[in-house]
Amino acid sequence: MIVAAAQLGPIQRADRRADVVKRLLALLHEAKARGAELVVFPELALTTFFPRWWMEDQAEIDAFFETEMPGPETKPLFDEARRLGLGFCLGYAEKTADGHRYNTSLLVDASGRGVLKYRKIHLPGHAEHEPWRPFQHLEKRYFEVGDLGWPVTRYSGAVVGMCICNDRRWPETYRVMGLQGVELVLLGYNTPIHHPPAPEQDHLAGFHNHLSMQAGAYQNATWVVGVAKAGREEGCDLLGQSAIVAPSGEIVAMASTVGDELIVARCDLERCRGYKETMFNFAKHRRPEHYRLIVERTGAIPPA
Repeated sequence: MIVAAAQLGPIQRADRRADVVKRLLALLHEAKARGAELVVFPELALTTFFPRWWMEDQAEIDAFFETEMPGPETKPLFDEARRLGLGFCLGYAEKTADGHRYNTSLLVDASGRGVLKYRKIHLPGHAEHEPWRPFQHLEKRYFEVGDLGWPVTRYSGAVVGMCICNDRRWPETYRVMGLQGVELVLLGYNTPIHHPPAPEQDHLAGFHNHLSMQAGAYQNATWVVGVAKAGREEGCDLLGQSAIVAPSGEIVAMASTVGDELIVARCDLERCRGYKETMFNFAKHRRPEHYRLIVERTGAIPPA
């Protein structure tokens, strides 16, 4: 499968959704011209990364959420993808009919039909007001923990799953999908380069980004398509370095800018098989009877 990672440059708070969708459409057309069959957009691809602000007015908060997908402003993306015969994965803030709010990704097939939904599970940051920060990270305030697990589906001959941003740092994310035979993980992110609680880690932002995706790909014999929202957004520098990672853990394509940029790779699913049947033959080598602590314990407890 030929897959395109559609990195986005910054989206400012004043930018209208309709204008953002025009940028998505431009990337969609470029992907078609370059032979892609599936286009992956970043986390929260329709708006600025709004969890960086403390807001108390619920109407102000809800303005960043989608109550239907597609809605009037996103329908042109669905219509054009269907016309072009392209599938896509879109990250957005979802408000359900019964008032729940999630950080969500939706996989849409070439007919314009949603075939898989994922809601972010590993919410980073904090829920309380921390005005000492140069910017905040209030995902725990604005989103609920996802309630769908990590489902996978068969899509165009591949077993496909999704995760979002901070999920990529947790090995359980990939392993749950790996135990379902995943071959292609679609992953959008908005990652600030500066980490206010631990600024000594800032220079490692790019290294940790790729490290987590490469390890997840190799240890679960899957392709990983990591797609960023990048650049200076409302005074916050977001990491780019969108990458397509092979089941070997090798990066086969990477963005070189912090703007709107498309990278493309041919993801040969047979490369998954080689690792799934040898080094990471789960049925042959896993020993789940010794892994109970993983699901029984949340925080680490050192010995007495």
